[in-house]
Amino acid sequence: MERISKMGKNILCLFDVDGTLTKARRPIDNEIHDFLQEKLKPVSKLGLVSGSDFKKVAEQMGGDNVIHEFDYVFPENGLVQFKHGKEVGRQNIQKHVGEEKLQQFINYVLYYLSTITLPVKRGTFVEFRAGMLNISPVGRSCSQEERDAFEQYDKQHEIRKSMIDNLKKQFPDISFTYSIGGQISFDVFPTGWDKSYCLQYLENEGFDEIYFFGDKTDQGGNDHEIYIDKRVTGKKVSGPYDTIKQLEELIDMK
Repeated sequence: MERISKMGKNILCLFDVDGTLTKARRPIDNEIHDFLQEKLKPVSKLGLVSGSDFKKVAEQMGGDNVIHEFDYVFPENGLVQFKHGKEVGRQNIQKHVGEEKLQQFINYVLYYLSTITLPVKRGTFVEFRAGMLNISPVGRSCSQEERDAFEQYDKQHEIRKSMIDNLKKQFPDISFTYSIGGQISFDVFPTGWDKSYCLQYLENEGFDEIYFFGDKTDQGGNDHEIYIDKRVTGKKVSGPYDTIKQLEELIDMK
């Protein structure tokens, strides 16, 4: 297997956040952070791509300084772009879809959620982001214990999958992609605005190789499209420490 070395090619290691560098919605461990900054950064450029907005990415990755610690930061699948510490662009869903269709969709989502009963429901069922809607049947203001419980409940009852199937039938005329990620929610975004969207901003950056690390790489997961994209070498991981293990196998730190 070809390894990355200090004297080697121009490399970018691009990471998902939840389940890849951190546990779901948890801050990055110091050990993971230090490995990336001290061991990986000398041999590779660093990038992040997340479905979450910048505020959430910063909370998990140690603060706003993340845009200086990583060469590229792509919140909201790259609809917002940071390069070398500066915001260089953004796109938004309301301009793309139109307010009328967007409201019809949101109204139906809220109606649908009113028809199902879960062990608990909390608040913030629809979170509006620049490039997507994040929909959580249990509500994003649930506690960590409630979050963990819903994840197990959803595995058994497929609440998110059933809701997505319903939305696809209800809105066949809106070109939306639905992507399950994390423990409690799924993302809805214009087709093509998945995580592979960010790659257009890397095509002319002179990289010989881009490695992408993600945990939700199977069909329907929010890392799938970028994982299979021919512009990257995809690496499926099972958690933050598996990410480090695979990096150690990849990197020549001599």
